[in-house]
Amino acid sequence: MKRGFEIITAKQDLQINLPKRQTKNAAGYDFECAEDFILPSIWKLNFIKIFKLLHQTKEITVTDYQQANAVLKPLLVPTGIKAYMQPDEFLLLANRSSNPLKRRLVLPNGVGVVDADYYNNDSNEGEIFFQLLNFGVTDVSIKKGERIGQGIFMPYLVADDEQAPKNKRNGGFGSTKK
Repeated sequence: MKRGFEIITAKQDLQINLPKRQTKNAAGYDFECAEDFILPSIWKLNFIKIFKLLHQTKEITVTDYQQANAVLKPLLVPTGIKAYMQPDEFLLLANRSSNPLKRRLVLPNGVGVVDADYYNNDSNEGEIFFQLLNFGVTDVSIKKGERIGQGIFMPYLVADDEQAPKNKRNGGFGSTKK
């Protein structure tokens, strides 16, 4: 088996669909949300206090900034899916083209990268999550089974003179730290 998708063990009984392409020439495999999920509007969160203070030209404290940063962050929408692939491949995660326009949902980092060694990691078995941020004025309800993003298998190249890293993955989402 070269590449594909599986349902993680913890969600085997949730009747999750494996990602699939919707048309013959589609590059991306559509991922669905694994469970009902509410993505709150950023405008309802406490960070808006910063904008009020800026507009009123009030002094903004370090605590004000810290409180705003604590709530203004993307949420991880679960898929219940893991992907296996060849060592020189990765899965590129991309937003659905309709999400920003119709639902005001964006991937704040633009794209996601799922490395081959993320599969079956000790931390979360390699479950793929989509980081989403709702910049709309109302909360967005994502129902189980709704398509939330797409994944595209991609090969990658390394530099000729690279000294290959010897580190092994030691965790799940966002595990490589400097």
